[in-house]
Amino acid sequence: MAGDGEFDFIRQRLQPLTEGDPAALDLADDAALLTPGAGEDLVLACDTLVAGVHFLETDTPQVVASRALRTNLSDLAAMGAVPRAYLSAIAWPRDLDADWRAAFTAALHREQAGFGLTLIGGDTTSTPGPLTISLTLVGTVPAGTALRRNGARIGDDVWISGVVGDAGLGLKAAGGAGGDLAACRAAYEAPEPRLALGEALRGFASAAIDVSDGLLADAGHVATASRCAIRIDVDAVPHSPTAHAWLRDGGQVETLLTSGDDYELLFTASSDDSAALTALGGRLGLSLTRIGAVRDGAGVVAETADGRRLEPQTAGFTHF
Repeated sequence: MAGDGEFDFIRQRLQPLTEGDPAALDLADDAALLTPGAGEDLVLACDTLVAGVHFLETDTPQVVASRALRTNLSDLAAMGAVPRAYLSAIAWPRDLDADWRAAFTAALHREQAGFGLTLIGGDTTSTPGPLTISLTLVGTVPAGTALRRNGARIGDDVWISGVVGDAGLGLKAAGGAGGDLAACRAAYEAPEPRLALGEALRGFASAAIDVSDGLLADAGHVATASRCAIRIDVDAVPHSPTAHAWLRDGGQVETLLTSGDDYELLFTASSDDSAALTALGGRLGLSLTRIGAVRDGAGVVAETADGRRLEPQTAGFTHF
């Protein structure tokens, strides 16, 4: 995409995504200018999605746009941040036609509107390789209040929002797997970033992370950052009716706890706050479930009620 074609694309397809945000400078300069409000910290998150790795090469422009924005927003939710704007860097395969690009940017426009976001900058290029989308999300929190992974305390409870494992099953369904997994596709195609929960957890949670790599892997990240051990009560981890049916048909619970892409919030909090957290879930219309505890030691232990310790080959997704 060189010459006039590239700049026509920026003017016709990307500039409308700025919604006139003055920080974007009409996408006419080399960078954006963003001024945080008084008493605010900026929270910056960047994730890259590659076709065939983070989404299926057969996924529609709507699904790709949804996953690109929402998975990045989940990082802001994990920090308790309010979304403000984003930058995009997209490497388009040379054989991807203009209609697909137009459908993608239209879908991205719809997605950003649902979260009150505007595009303020970025880059666009072509590539002989797969479609690659890198978004940088900008959010804000009151100064000094961002949620971190490193604050879990021995004796804290471990909580999870929503249900675990549906996105992994949804990916199987999107990839053509048999069985009654269609109900889980939305969890893969349009994950829901828990932004309202993240904001509400400021002042409650001692540590937080979004479940992207897998419940066990991300619990491990918290344990490492907080220099503690985390025990997971496998039987307490919430699953959807579809996931329960899949387990009854011979599916392995290890798969649900390690497949990732759930984008729920895993967090730790004092046991004194249990009632308040249950009430918070009620106000948000979101289930919050206590699934374990923070202990002295290191690593993650996941045990069933009958004392069976899970030992999966991998705790979750990793690129290397």
